[in-house]
Amino acid sequence: MLGKHKTTNFRFYLLLLVLLSMVIISGCASVRITDPSRTATEQFLLSKAAQEAIEGLSFESIHGRTVILDAVNFSPAEKDFVLSEFRAKLLNSGVNITLKKEEAEIVVEVRSGGVGIDRYESLLGIPSFAPPTSSLTGGLALVTPELALTKKITQVGFASISYIAYWNDTGEIVASSGPAIGKSNREDWWLFGFGPNTIGDIPPVDYKTD
Repeated sequence: MLGKHKTTNFRFYLLLLVLLSMVIISGCASVRITDPSRTATEQFLLSKAAQEAIEGLSFESIHGRTVILDAVNFSPAEKDFVLSEFRAKLLNSGVNITLKKEEAEIVVEVRSGGVGIDRYESLLGIPSFAPPTSSLTGGLALVTPELALTKKITQVGFASISYIAYWNDTGEIVASSGPAIGKSNREDWWLFGFGPNTIGDIPPVDYKTD
């Protein structure tokens, strides 16, 4: 009996030593993780939709002209990227861009009906549930796990871009194009808890982790 008691004490102290070692080791280093205000998926969805919309615009009527871009009233999500794509389309279409209004023959005013993301979610199973807190839980908020047979999350990016061009000196209209609509999508789905399996037209869709 005495030997058994000593063995029990030895196991107890060994377990205590292992737990203490884990606490010390885990406290020796920390990893700082920061996240941007928008996820990579959101940014890709918005930029892809904007690219597709701008590709649908025509600048043939102002080819060879010198223009200044007016974006004072243009403020959709990812504004800087959308305007950069718009400038690139202008330049690739043979339109000259100046930053000085007095040098411009034409003013090109760009506008948007909207740039954003719609999200759709479906679940076959039991969603997670947060019951009211009570004295039994010590005031803590408890959340039951989600039990999904199948689950699907679809995100669709939309962008509407158009422009109007007018002579700088007279204000008379020269050309207009749009609204051109661009669309992007990503779909994640789970089957019996396994996933996500992802399809869509934005990168990175097929990602792998080692």
